[in-house]
Amino acid sequence: DLVPLATIGTKMPDGREILRRGMFNIDSEGMLCSAAELGVASDASGILILPATAKLGRNVFDALGIARDVVFDLDVTRNRPDCTGHLGVARDVAAKFGKKFTPPKGDGGKKGTPRKVPVKIIADKACARFNVTVMSGIVVGPSPDHLARRLLAAGMRPINNVVDASNLVMLETNQPNHAYDAAKVASGFRVRFATTGERLATLDGTNRALTTDDLLICDGDDRAIGIAGVMGGANTEISDVTTEIALETAWFDPTTVRLTSQRLALRTEASARFERGVDPQGVDYSVARFAAILRQSCPKLVVHGGASDPKTKHLPKPAVISLRVAQVNRVLGTSLGARDVSAVLTRIGFDCSPKKIAVKKGSLVAAGPGFSVKVPSWRPDCTDEIDLVEEVARHVGYETLGKRVSQSTQPGGLSPLQQRRRALRDLVLSFGASEAMPNPFLAPGDHEKAGVVTSENRSGSALSLENPLVAEESILRTSLRPGMLKAVAFNLAHRADHISLFELGHVYPPSSTELPDEHEQLCIMAVGVDASVAVDWWSQIVAVFGVGAQLDQTRVPEGYHSTRSATLSRGKQVVGYVGELDRLVLAAHDISERVACLEVNASLLLAESPKVPAALHRALRQASGGLSEEVVLFDVFRKSPTDDTRSLAYRLRLRATDRTLTDTEVAAVRSACIVAAEKLGCTLRG
Repeated sequence: DLVPLATIGTKMPDGREILRRGMFNIDSEGMLCSAAELGVASDASGILILPATAKLGRNVFDALGIARDVVFDLDVTRNRPDCTGHLGVARDVAAKFGKKFTPPKGDGGKKGTPRKVPVKIIADKACARFNVTVMSGIVVGPSPDHLARRLLAAGMRPINNVVDASNLVMLETNQPNHAYDAAKVASGFRVRFATTGERLATLDGTNRALTTDDLLICDGDDRAIGIAGVMGGANTEISDVTTEIALETAWFDPTTVRLTSQRLALRTEASARFERGVDPQGVDYSVARFAAILRQSCPKLVVHGGASDPKTKHLPKPAVISLRVAQVNRVLGTSLGARDVSAVLTRIGFDCSPKKIAVKKGSLVAAGPGFSVKVPSWRPDCTDEIDLVEEVARHVGYETLGKRVSQSTQPGGLSPLQQRRRALRDLVLSFGASEAMPNPFLAPGDHEKAGVVTSENRSGSALSLENPLVAEESILRTSLRPGMLKAVAFNLAHRADHISLFELGHVYPPSSTELPDEHEQLCIMAVGVDASVAVDWWSQIVAVFGVGAQLDQTRVPEGYHSTRSATLSRGKQVVGYVGELDRLVLAAHDISERVACLEVNASLLLAESPKVPAALHRALRQASGGLSEEVVLFDVFRKSPTDDTRSLAYRLRLRATDRTLTDTEVAAVRSACIVAAEKLGCTLRG
């Protein structure tokens, strides 16, 4: 007998290199190989015996009749589920190189006598289609070598001809399927959600606890036989004595499959495809391909007619999109004609019907060339006109697109809200603070540790994540303070100097509705400074943004020093806190120095436009004639939130560098400031 020999220097399929090594004091000049070591089959029980037609010294793959092949390892983006099947990739490659795409033929055998299996879909949203086709004449055994090699090349282990045919169809068409022993499911199928406490032993030998969110495939007696879209049950699997199978090919809701797969920590080839989305109209072809592949090892295979194939109203329908040729050229900077656009889309399976579409040219609207495009059922990612433009760009070639810059239909620029947010960030940066970006997810207890202990904001009231990556990141923050304290402690632990940090971010305090009261918050902290610094931050923010609040020292904010803090309020509405943090809060974070802090509801800050105060601030400084060392807006008062007027209290610090100011000079500056304010429509309060 002739056997395969890997000589010194040969690189094996598993990556090993054959080296000279000693065995029993004799140098080994190579290795005799099993089929598994060559990667041509899964049999590793012994050295492979080559066919009698093999000749000494020939390449082993030539002797086995195996053509040289290349395996591409593709990382497919989530928006292209069709390309997790070989045919999807082949279709795109054929279009790119101008070749005709010819999918493999399905089974051409005659249909046997009708064998309809009862099917009842109870969970009609989660299962919109469930096809069951009965096949007889099955002889379970190993797959032909060429099919086994195809599976091995794709990283899957050959099992038997029925399971292998199922896996090959899934790899080809992106349509998972499952073959049941027909004798074990003679009572039919039911598709429903699991009940509380229900369990199922799956094909991997694990007895799994199920929840009411898990979709099940059951037999006609309502006994669970599989987790839909994830894995079948052990109680109906194919055995060596199986002669008839019931092939299930279905469409399951991607979200339902993904959540079950994630909860059970059971990610399979099938679940990976269902959660991206499979072709709802690809069932018939995948059944025909299964029969064609299985017939190679079961020549007496009979595919019975009358397949059960119930569909529900929730089965996705192909999208129809209007596409303007002018829009294609505008976005891509090209001058493609209608025929060019149609040719590109038709090659990849889109159905283009010519249609006149309104196109705007300046102030005129005219009918221009376009198409009504029917999107193929295997492309759920294409939902809008711009998706079709992208398809044209991909297949025309990005390198061939025009150099002309496309004309935007809308001018760029920041919205007023974005402008004010940027101005606020720049202002805080001018205080000498650095922007911090703490994690928005916190651990239970972080709010209490930071002194945020009211019933509205404590951790127990915060939104919890259903599947947190770690317990330390399991709830959404209701305040920026916990994350900022962690950032301050981190910088102190790393011996940073002059620590001054801020964050402008979203918080999620609970509300009276199911959704939290999401809004933006500003938090500034500085180490080693007193409360007056935080008050000065607030004064400068008020001066620039023209909004203010009363500083109420009788209302001590939670987590702050009892005598060096105040609550910022507008009427009955609390808008923030200012002062020094409580020493117990700081000690809980291993911070021994005092920390000044300002917390403000930034959404209220950013919602108002800075009109009079900024102009008034400039007018007062100009009216002082160069004598003003400081102009500070320290209080803003409204009688009620709906009051159209407000009282602004300014403090001016005057100083001359060459003399002491007289009362007359100070009075003159005061009078000039009053006149300047009156020019802006302000009046002096009595």
